[in-house]
Amino acid sequence: MRRCGTLLMIILTAGVSAALQIQCYQCEDVRQDDCSAPEFIVNCTVNVQDMCQKEVLVLEDGIHYRKSCASSGACLIASSGYQQFCTGKLNSVCITCCNTALCNGPRHRRRALSRAHTLAPAAAPLLAGLLIYL
Repeated sequence: MRRCGTLLMIILTAGVSAALQIQCYQCEDVRQDDCSAPEFIVNCTVNVQDMCQKEVLVLEDGIHYRKSCASSGACLIASSGYQQFCTGKLNSVCITCCNTALCNGPRHRRRALSRAHTLAPAAAPLLAGLLIYL
């Protein structure tokens, strides 16, 4: 009987340690995406807030950001509800959801391949020949 109690305690402890907690950036009405610094990192509520949310609003005085933790249901409903207003123009509202640590931070720019610049001039005659053939 004692073994069963010990086994049950191990199973319960393993279940608690397996609980998922995500970290997100959190800020209200910030400009220029500048709330992606360590002081804006928060631990979301375990097993409740399982996504990060990012809102981008285009207003007359510039682009504003709101970032937070969110439950998957609430975030996905909000993002789909505002999808028609996500135009990138004045008064645009875009809401995105993601589920990895700090995923609501700034976009990382892709680095250009240095070889792409050297291959482009060499490929130009081949491309021109292909267009003539078609």
